[in-house]
Amino acid sequence: MNQIETAPELKEIVETGGHATGAQWLSRYSSSLLGVFGTPQRVLVRGAGCLVWDADGKEYLDLLGGIAVNALGHAHPFVTSVISSQLATLGHVSNFFTSPTQIALAEKLLDISKAPAGSKVFFANSGTEAVEAAFKLARRNSGVSHDSEAQPRTKIIALEGAFHGRTMGALALTAKEAYRAPFAPLPAGVVHIPFGDVDALRAAVDETTAAVFLEPIQGEAGVRPLPAGYLKAAREATSAAGALLILDEVQTGIGRTGKWLASGDAGIVPDAVTLAKGLGGGFPIGALITFGPETSSLLSAGQHGTTFGGNPVATAAALATLHVLENQQVLTHVREVGEHLRSGLAAIDGVTEVRGEGLLIGFDLDADIAPAVVTAGLDAGFIVNSPGPHTIRLAPPLILSTAQADRFLAALPALLQTAKDAQ
Repeated sequence: MNQIETAPELKEIVETGGHATGAQWLSRYSSSLLGVFGTPQRVLVRGAGCLVWDADGKEYLDLLGGIAVNALGHAHPFVTSVISSQLATLGHVSNFFTSPTQIALAEKLLDISKAPAGSKVFFANSGTEAVEAAFKLARRNSGVSHDSEAQPRTKIIALEGAFHGRTMGALALTAKEAYRAPFAPLPAGVVHIPFGDVDALRAAVDETTAAVFLEPIQGEAGVRPLPAGYLKAAREATSAAGALLILDEVQTGIGRTGKWLASGDAGIVPDAVTLAKGLGGGFPIGALITFGPETSSLLSAGQHGTTFGGNPVATAAALATLHVLENQQVLTHVREVGEHLRSGLAAIDGVTEVRGEGLLIGFDLDADIAPAVVTAGLDAGFIVNSPGPHTIRLAPPLILSTAQADRFLAALPALLQTAKDAQ
């Protein structure tokens, strides 16, 4: 007998959500959880592929994927089997030890990122933790040694519109004042410059700059890709000044754009890349890749750490996710379905602009109705996101089918009309 059979109440909660309605669960939520997320939109109890079901039995097409996390959708059979097998073998060992899955995953990430010899990986539990590690890496690039009279490097540059996370170092890099203000003073030295302005970038990067942090595509700002040539200009400016170029690919990496890294065809080698979200296929894991021996030596033993980071289960989940992405031609599929979806969106009346790459898509509307579109979508069985008043973001599982994309495209005009009527 499966052990969960001996705990019927727990079995019901895990497998079906129990006998409570969505409203009942939400009442219990408000009584027991800290309200940092507001009121959840629905209580979801199970998923399969690109579909999820709520506590009241309603089905939804998930076009957000846990905010670009569920790369292979929900309950992918291969990923769940690998996680179950690993957890039944070895679950946690702490950072006093390592495991085969941790080492194999590090090697795989160095391979797919085309990292040069001497590159290394640090594993964390989330995107913001990976960025925190990168922030400390930048702090170590001080430019000061005992035999040097060089001016200390204290400036870290990020872009207006940037979102790098909500822990204190990552929050200092994040541009949105509403996120930052309640927690001031934040770690000092971060300067935000205009998005996509190469001249502003070149003017800001100097001998006092420790690092430049960039998202190849800004997700929270409405899916804004950096202009062509910007990453190359950033590499040139940082190399000339001795600063690090750190790319935040937490949202854009691991096939989201139809490439392993969104920056993969920019013709540059960064100093570091942060990853998370889709890396574990739904299981929490983050990673910092340091490129080359010089950058990889900036953090030494004892200068950073984590209890859970790189644990056997998380790294097994990531290995399973990468295996499917690589061996089932998912990246090609992402490019094809993404192009189909963007073309379809551009042809819909009321859509004024479509941006993005692969299956990270933002589209603007001709009125500030995006939050109402999200609500109308939920009522109609679609999960989407509104990062701004007139912008919708899509980040569905990378296995989204063309038929599922067409289902959303067919429904969108009515969703837009419903949202306008509700204004």
